[in-house]
This record gives sequence, C-alpha cells and structure tokens, in this order.
Amino acid sequence: MTLITVFLTILLIMDPFGSIPVFLSQLKHLAPGRRRLIIVRELLIALGILAAFLWFGQAVLSGLHLDQQALQISGGVILFLIALKMIFPPETNGPAVETPPPHEPLIVPLAVPLVAGPSAMAYVILISTQYPDRRWEWLIGLAMAWAVSVLVLLMADALAKVLGDRVITAIERLMGMILTTLAVQMLLDGLKMG
Repeated sequence: MTLITVFLTILLIMDPFGSIPVFLSQLKHLAPGRRRLIIVRELLIALGILAAFLWFGQAVLSGLHLDQQALQISGGVILFLIALKMIFPPETNGPAVETPPPHEPLIVPLAVPLVAGPSAMAYVILISTQYPDRRWEWLIGLAMAWAVSVLVLLMADALAKVLGDRVITAIERLMGMILTTLAVQMLLDGLKMG
C-alpha cells in the first residue's frame, strides 16, 4: 500500500464531485462568502473525525472484539455499495437534491455522513490496523484527499456552471467504477486472511 493509493482511495470515497449537488442545495440560501466559510468548517470537522478514526480506530475495534478480517470484508462491502450508488444513482423527480434547511447545517449532513461517511471511517480504520507504523503517512494521504475535496467544493458553483450536470455525473460514475475495483480487491484480501 502506497501513499498515492491511500490518497486516491480516500478521495474516491469522499467523492467531492458527487457531493457538489448536495452542498449547493444545502447552502444556496446563504451568501457566497458565508457559503465558503461553511464549506471549510464542515470539511475541517470531517477531517478531524477521520483523523480520530485513523488514530483510535484500532482501540474501537479491540473494544468491540472485531478482527481485521471482518473489517476488511465489511469495508469492501460498504465500498462496493457506495460505488454502485455512484454508478447507478437513484432516480430523482427533479433537479433539486434536497430542500435547504432554514438554518446553516452543522456537522450533519455535510461533514457527516457526506464527507466523513461510514465507508471513509471504515477505510481509515482498516489502513491504520493493517499498517499501524505508517499512520503519519496515511494522515498525509488523508490530508491530501481532504485538500482536493476542499478545492472542488469551494469551486462548486463554478464547476456546476462550467461542467454541467452531465459531466459531473460522468465524473462521479467513473469514480464509482474505480471504487468498485478497489472494493472487490478489499473483499478478496479479506477472504485471503481467513
């Protein structure tokens, strides 16, 4: 496992391009300056949560008496389901993803589960338990994926206008196909452990 592999996998799991419509719908009632501050705040919260799972995930697993093989297989299943949703998104009856709340979102739904969702948490726990001596390297990979996500989401308005819905959907589906392959590899690795 390399730093680039971890970076790309976490980036695919975070799926910033797929998150653009939700972020836009949740924040469209706010001024652009305030919107950018909220994006940075929510992504900092997500980074903190994922870093906590990276460092303390092994203790959580030990406390629950779960082994690495179970985590590997369940992580692969979760990634596979997320990837399928990316490739075959549920049908919607209109362009709006969600009605915006009357107030600013805090932690839910933007930081958790949109950016720091169950699959991202499972993945960072998995890599930290497989290679505990390389946690600092994985933290760098997490930070790199986070930085790309911040850039994409800060440019969400411009990207949505320039690329259009069809291109963003195509990018999300391509990311889903790559993530499917990673999920199958995680499942195979988990089965080999047994």
